[in-house]
Amino acid sequence: MTNPATGAITGHVALAGVPDARHVIGAATAAFPRWRETSLTKRTAILFRFGELLNERKEELAAIITTEHGKVRSDALGEISRGQEVIEFACGIAHLLKGGLSENASTSVDVSSLRQRLGPVAIISPFNFPAMVPMWFFPIAIAAGNTVVLKPSEKDPSASLWLAKLWAEAGLPDGVFNVLQGGKDAVDELLTNPDVKAVSFVGSTPIALTCISGIVFPYCSEVYPTAIRATGAGLASTAGNAGGLTAPVVIGLAFGSIGFVGVFAVMAALLAVGALVIRLFGPRVTGKTLEQVFADETARTARTATPSTLEGSAS
Repeated sequence: MTNPATGAITGHVALAGVPDARHVIGAATAAFPRWRETSLTKRTAILFRFGELLNERKEELAAIITTEHGKVRSDALGEISRGQEVIEFACGIAHLLKGGLSENASTSVDVSSLRQRLGPVAIISPFNFPAMVPMWFFPIAIAAGNTVVLKPSEKDPSASLWLAKLWAEAGLPDGVFNVLQGGKDAVDELLTNPDVKAVSFVGSTPIALTCISGIVFPYCSEVYPTAIRATGAGLASTAGNAGGLTAPVVIGLAFGSIGFVGVFAVMAALLAVGALVIRLFGPRVTGKTLEQVFADETARTARTATPSTLEGSAS
């Protein structure tokens, strides 16, 4: 791993093979029976403590993200805050897990529903949001009584390890939250191991399709015990006209193209504006040409991450 701001090597990632992946899945499987029987009160108490610790020490996590990923400190803190929203939501899991009963929904027919724990579940997360994307999933999964195997990107895995240590400090039993470092071999094992009951994936569209085909299509003639949620990346195309361009719009277009050091999943990959707009909006709106606006934004995001600038570099 390298620091995007300096190019210096900051660490090395030991990629897990199939035996390692099976060992981690085994740990999650062994921890599941006890965790599923843990009361909702105890589960949410641990979740509350985890949320408190994260809020107290989020600057530590932001520094790890900035050093390893390269996004600016403010973006790293924003990413963490989005994850905290899910943690707060999951703290209300006792209400969310209630089942339902519809008496006499049809003649002499009652309909009931009951929410059940699945078992060990896997999260395969991308490099561009190393804290937020895992926190989309694991607070809900853990609060609901499942155990988790998180496979982060090998490009910036330290945020996941930091979160695992925080879980232990919050009192989560061993084996409930596990981090698996690895590449394709580890992912393939998570997708095909029968002990893994669900997979949540966020990453590129080609890999998302690979994940889906690896689970669904080979077993389309039978009920296969793994559920998968696969989310691919999207690129936005933005069109503009002379009447709609104001200073905030111009800056927003620039940020949408190169903000978050250019790795936001819905970044504006294509900015389409008419020749008349290019000639008119500079002096009329900001006093700058299109090239100057983009140059300014590029320079802003390319500064080295230091305590004085609180900025990060484009990776």
